[in-house]
Amino acid sequence: MKNSFKKRIPVALAAIMVIVLTAIPLSQFLYSKNPYNALEEKFRILNQILYYINQLYFEDVDMDKLMEGAFKGIFDELDPHSVYIPAKQQEEMDELFRGSFQGIGIEFDILHGYITVISPVADSPSERAGLLPGDQIIAINNEDAFEITKKDVFKKLRGPKGSSVDITIRRIGGEKFDVTIIRDDIPIYSVRAVLMLNNETGYIWLTRFSATTDDEVRTALNQLEAQGMKKLIFDLRNNSGGFLEQAAAISNLFIAHDDTLVFTKGKSVSVEQVFISDPKKGREDYPLIVLINRGSASASEIVAGAIQDLDRGLVVGETSFGKGLVQRQLPLNDGSAIRVTIARYYTPSGRLIQRPYKNGDIKDYYKELYIQNREAVLDSLKELRPKYKTRAGRTVYGGGGITPDVYIRWELNLQKNTQKLLSHPKRPFFNWGSNYASTHNNEINLYENFRDNWDLDDNDFQNFIDYVNNEEIEINREELEIDKAYILKMLKSEIAGAHWGKDEAIGIRLTYDNQVMDALDYFNEAAGFINYSQ
Repeated sequence: MKNSFKKRIPVALAAIMVIVLTAIPLSQFLYSKNPYNALEEKFRILNQILYYINQLYFEDVDMDKLMEGAFKGIFDELDPHSVYIPAKQQEEMDELFRGSFQGIGIEFDILHGYITVISPVADSPSERAGLLPGDQIIAINNEDAFEITKKDVFKKLRGPKGSSVDITIRRIGGEKFDVTIIRDDIPIYSVRAVLMLNNETGYIWLTRFSATTDDEVRTALNQLEAQGMKKLIFDLRNNSGGFLEQAAAISNLFIAHDDTLVFTKGKSVSVEQVFISDPKKGREDYPLIVLINRGSASASEIVAGAIQDLDRGLVVGETSFGKGLVQRQLPLNDGSAIRVTIARYYTPSGRLIQRPYKNGDIKDYYKELYIQNREAVLDSLKELRPKYKTRAGRTVYGGGGITPDVYIRWELNLQKNTQKLLSHPKRPFFNWGSNYASTHNNEINLYENFRDNWDLDDNDFQNFIDYVNNEEIEINREELEIDKAYILKMLKSEIAGAHWGKDEAIGIRLTYDNQVMDALDYFNEAAGFINYSQ
């Protein structure tokens, strides 16, 4: 027995040595695959780099700024939508997507040294106090507000809900009066405009998907239905997106049967979601046109994709941005945040509409949106993209945004001098229109009559040119003459805004919007989807 045991010892030792020798490289392999071990070494290198820069660099260095640059560099190696957000920027973004702040509620600019009301926010303390476009705030709490900075305007006019601020208003025509305004929650609306384009056609312009979007769109639809809406243009142009849940909720407003609206897939099962429509929340009994362009991204594409895949309505305009990634925002200890892509989203047919990107190559990623003849280039590549079928069997495409059912090109080409005049800091269009509305108040009656039958003429155009010259704004008369029809339309919209409000101002501008006006011709085609969806 002893001899037998001794014979087994070398064999056992050899086996142990094999295990040990194989375990050593295996442990090294596992160690090298652990990202935290690799990071530990990189952190030591980073500390060395920062130490040398702090000690030896020839000028003083803002280390906070340096580190923010390093954080941004990390995200440059990921996809274009994963980002680091500095604390100050994050504060502003929170306000935007939370959907409200506290103050008096005005859209304003500094004109001729004074705070000038461009528009009171709907249902805000300023609107309830009777402030009008063109009003100048010449004093705040009895302090002269001449040449105040925009930063100080925010400091003085914003404040806690329930607090008060005394302001002195000078109205067009010289009238001056004092008013005390009680600050309140001021909504930041995602519905920019809601109006009737004609006796039957409603129009909703949605600019973002924030926490209040579902409620806002429901309210807008109810408002239009009360005015006799029988068909709808839902404008998602230049809407860069927002909350995924809100996109699903908005899609559901137009879907009245049980179906998938959007679903997500990621590395972790915990981030995977499927949004199913609730038939009780949607309506499918009126023709729907969804208007998109190259600035329609993310949540906008979810809505357009659901409408298209479920054959609920007609998608019209230009091919959308092509963002099929879902981000989660995570707060950091210093008030900054990171937004990290956690999943891809897919339309009901299974389409991923994310267009290709190279890590860190953000410039080229966005540059692609502005290539000449973009739609023709995309169309030529269409056959290379993955194909899917809508519920009714129509072919749709993945991998590069939402391709519209009907392509309508944007056709506004303005002269450079007209463009400069439209964006001039003295706001000549707004000022001229506000003055005209004030001095011709008795001549402006019913909005529908104003929209359809009332126009400015050559004398008004000359008066506007004279006004611009008196303001010492440099112009090129020949270029402005080329764009005369457009200029008169924009002046008319400013008159409408001063007399009625922002919805009516936008209603006038839309009559010069070729994509909206051309879309009206496709409602017979859009109506064809009603029979299928029901």
